[in-house]
Amino acid sequence: MTTLHEASAASGGTGPRVGILALQGDFREHARVLSQLGARVDLVRRPAELAAVDGLVIPGGESSVMDKLARMFGLAEPLREAIAGGLPVYGTCAGLIMLADTVLDGIAGQQSLGGLDVAVRRNAFGSQNQSFETDIDVPVLGEPPVHAVFIRGPVVESVGESATALARLEDGRVVAVEQGNLLGTSFHPEITGEHRFHSYFLDKVTATLAA
Repeated sequence: MTTLHEASAASGGTGPRVGILALQGDFREHARVLSQLGARVDLVRRPAELAAVDGLVIPGGESSVMDKLARMFGLAEPLREAIAGGLPVYGTCAGLIMLADTVLDGIAGQQSLGGLDVAVRRNAFGSQNQSFETDIDVPVLGEPPVHAVFIRGPVVESVGESATALARLEDGRVVAVEQGNLLGTSFHPEITGEHRFHSYFLDKVTATLAA
């Protein structure tokens, strides 16, 4: 059986080595997008695998489960250290929750990795059967608007001085943020064929390697 890493290598990827946190969630979709963009993709489940990558994507899924598994696999502290050390990280949906400094409605004992100076609220748009799609203007990505899919997504309730809002819904709620090498979206560009956020993230990874 061909692994995602082998498939990435076979596709001729020569770009930066990007890890996908593969404890739980839709990591395979991110891996396919990044491979198509030329990145060399590794699945990350152990500290040694994290240490080998130039950037990391934390996918959508269930943030409380990711938190428990990250601690169980001995990844939580290495992840925090890597983020604090400047590793470029992109979190979608649950990944945004994991990157937030504050989770307003986490379950008992839930921890985030932190790094993004934001406060988020989980499942802010309702249950899975209340999922929706909409077009969002993202000035840093230019035209056309991003077609965004929200599946039990979080919302950014407040943005601190260190972070920047990249996109808002029509009602003003923030759904995309960045801070230095960190990027987070409430929605799932990996499942819509919208690759500009991943390209934007890869630019961060490349710039970090060149610095």
